[in-house]
Amino acid sequence: MGDKKALIIGAGPAGLTAAFELVKRTDIQPIVLEKSDDMGGISRTVRYKGNRIDIGGHRFFSKSDRVMQWWMDVMPVEANAADASGQSQTITYQRQSRDVPASSAAPSADATDRVMLIRQRKSRIYFLRQFFDYPIRLSAATLKQLGLARTVKIGVSYAQSAVSQTKPERTLEQFLINRFGRELYLTFFKSYTEKVWGVPCDKISAEWGAQRIKGLSIVSAIRHFLKSAFGKKATGGGDIAQKGTETSLIEKFMYPKLGPGQLWEYVAEDVKANGGTVTTGRNVIRLLTDGNRVTSAEIEHAATGAREIIAADYFFSTMPIKELMRAFDSSTAVPRNVLEVSDGLIYRDFITVGLLLTKLKISEKTPAGERLLSDNWIYIQEPDVQVGRMQIFNNWSPYLVAEPGNVWIGLEYFCYDTDPIWALPDAEMIALAEQEIAKIGIIEAGDVLDACVIRVPKTYPAYFGAYERFEEIKTYVNGFENLFLIGRNGMHKYNNQDHSMLTAMTAVDNIIEGRTDKTNLWDLNTEMEYHESKDGK
Repeated sequence: MGDKKALIIGAGPAGLTAAFELVKRTDIQPIVLEKSDDMGGISRTVRYKGNRIDIGGHRFFSKSDRVMQWWMDVMPVEANAADASGQSQTITYQRQSRDVPASSAAPSADATDRVMLIRQRKSRIYFLRQFFDYPIRLSAATLKQLGLARTVKIGVSYAQSAVSQTKPERTLEQFLINRFGRELYLTFFKSYTEKVWGVPCDKISAEWGAQRIKGLSIVSAIRHFLKSAFGKKATGGGDIAQKGTETSLIEKFMYPKLGPGQLWEYVAEDVKANGGTVTTGRNVIRLLTDGNRVTSAEIEHAATGAREIIAADYFFSTMPIKELMRAFDSSTAVPRNVLEVSDGLIYRDFITVGLLLTKLKISEKTPAGERLLSDNWIYIQEPDVQVGRMQIFNNWSPYLVAEPGNVWIGLEYFCYDTDPIWALPDAEMIALAEQEIAKIGIIEAGDVLDACVIRVPKTYPAYFGAYERFEEIKTYVNGFENLFLIGRNGMHKYNNQDHSMLTAMTAVDNIIEGRTDKTNLWDLNTEMEYHESKDGK
C-alpha cells in the first residue's frame, strides 16, 4: 500500500465499508479503531451459550445495486437458495470477481457457512391481544378484528386527512396523520412510536418519517396487497431485487447464515489480509487539527490505559457527534454555538432480553398442524407493558439457535440511560421481561430455559432536542477538508445499514475524485431517492 493513511473511528457497517473500499480501490492504508471488542457496531452478532442474537434485526436488502452487489461479493447467496417457506427464489445478483482476494483467516471454521440465506419477511402488530398484519392490510380479517365502529372511524378520518392535509409537515404526528388519518394513527402508530422515542409524536421532527417510511401510506399498502395477491407472487418465484416495492413493504431479504455480525467479521478479516489494520479496544479521545485539516488522533488502549497518537491523511468518524465535538483538541476552539447544539443532541438507548424457551404459548395453525409463529419480529403495541418489540431468531436463521427444538426470542426495550430500567440488575430485567411477555399471553413463564441481557447505548439518534439546529454542526465539520462523517451516529441520522454503507462509499468516491465539497454525503440522508425510486438508481 502507499504512504497515505486513513484513520477510521468505529468498526460498524460504515467504518468497515470505508476500510474495504479503500483497500479495494486505492493505495491508502485504512486504520480502523473500534472501542468495543466486536465487529459490526449494532449490526454485530452477540453469542450466548451457542445461541446468537441479532440486535434489532438486520435485513440485508437495498434498492441500491451497488450495496446489493457489495454484499454478494463478500457472502454469496447459498446455492439453490430458498426462503422460509421453502420456495426457490430468483436471484438477480451473482457473485462477481473481486479486486481484493478473500481472506483465508475467516471467522468461521466451516467455509460452507460463508453464505447468505434468502428469508421471507413477516412482521405483525400485537394489539388488543391479537395479531394484525404490518404494514396494515385493510382485509376482511383486519376489519373484523378492528370492529365496525373503529373501522368506520378509520375510514372517515382517512377521508378527512385526504382532503385537508397539514402542510408543511413539521412534526411526525402531522406526517403520519396525512398518510393514514388520525384514527389509524392513534390505533397503530402513536403508542409504539412513543415507546421507541419516549416523547410525544408532536415533538418529533417530520424528518424521521421522511427518513424511514417516506413511501408508506394506505394507498401504497393497498396497491402492494393487490400486487401480492394477483401479481408474481401468485404464480411463484420472485426477484430478490424487488425494484418496484417500497422498502417498508418488501417481502424477502438476504441474511447471513450466522447473523449480521458474520458478514462484518469477514469484511474485517479481508481488510487486514489486504494491508489494512483493524483493532479493538481502542478509544479515540482527542483529535488534533491544523487549520482546516485534522492531523492526528490520540488513542487510549482499553486494556492498559496506555495512550498513543496516530497521524493520518484522512479521517472517517462514525462515533456519536456529541462525543466527536468534545474530542477536538482545546486549541481547535470549537465555536460555542456548535458545542451547544452537539451537547443538546439526544440518543435513545436499547435493551434486548434474550429468552430461550421450550415453546411459545401462541402457535400458528396450518393444514399440517401447529407450528412456531413465522414472524421475524412483532411490534408490541399493548400499552400495559413496556416491551416494544419481539424478535424470533429462529425465523431470521435457524442457525442462530443452538438446539433446533428450542425457541430463541429477543424482547426489546427502548429507554434513556438515565431511566431506572437501564440500571436494573440483569436478574430483575429478565424477571420484568418474562412477566410482561407472559402477561400479554405470548409465553408461559415456566417454559423459560435461560436468559441474558444486552444493553446498547446510543442506538437511535433522535430527531428532537437540539436537532432543529443541526445545520450549525454540519457547517462546522464540513470546514475540515479531510474529515468525513459517515454512518448512523456519525451523521446523527437514523440510517438503515445499507444507507450507512452508501455514506462510506460516497466518502471514498469523494477522496478518489478529489472532491472536498461534502454536500453529496448529506444529501443521501435527506432525499433517500436510492430507497424510494422505482428504478432503484
